Amino acid sequence: MKVELNKPILDLNNRLAHENRERMRAQSIYMLDLLASPGAGKTSLILATIAALKTSYRIAVIEGDIASDVDAVKIREAGIPAVQINTGGACHLEAAMIARALEALDLAALDLIIIENVGNLVCPTDFDLGEDAKAMILSVPEGHDKPLKYPGVFQVARAVVLNKRDTLPYFDFDETAFAQSLAELNPHAVLFPLSATEHTGLEAWTQWLASQIEEKKLCS
Repeated sequence: MKVELNKPILDLNNRLAHENRERMRAQSIYMLDLLASPGAGKTSLILATIAALKTSYRIAVIEGDIASDVDAVKIREAGIPAVQINTGGACHLEAAMIARALEALDLAALDLIIIENVGNLVCPTDFDLGEDAKAMILSVPEGHDKPLKYPGVFQVARAVVLNKRDTLPYFDFDETAFAQSLAELNPHAVLFPLSATEHTGLEAWTQWLASQIEEKKLCS
């Protein structure tokens, strides 16, 4: 007899994710799960997004890292509430962790929660956190072949950010091949080429996110 050891774990996680999602629905809060490799620019994108949207929306961030609170400190310095989750070695966040983090936030004062997941292109794809959508960041230096090597993360993403586009002249990155691979894996994903640190190409991304927040408000 074959025993699926991960099934009870995922079943419990999915139940808690449903509870998180219902809680966000009741508060009309849009929750985004941001996935990427270490160094792809998650925190830089979050900070640029905050700068663009903080006058229109009330934002908080949940930071997931194996250790340290370096990124959470940066978010707080930008004037935004941030809750740090240290996984102590686990390569992903889970719904139970998010539930505990939500207890530390004033949900009645929020429109948007951004979850910065642990830097990883594999583990986080299997765990529903109760988010409205997963978004994935790929940076130009990582190479255009990543959809072929890590298809799962591209398939679950509603939006894909191609970050560090200002470095294109220095890397052998084929944008056309990347876009084609993404379209084959996930024809519904919206692609946003940009540079978070240079603040170029950000408007399309922030407008998309704002539209998602507004849609959630209307549907809740």
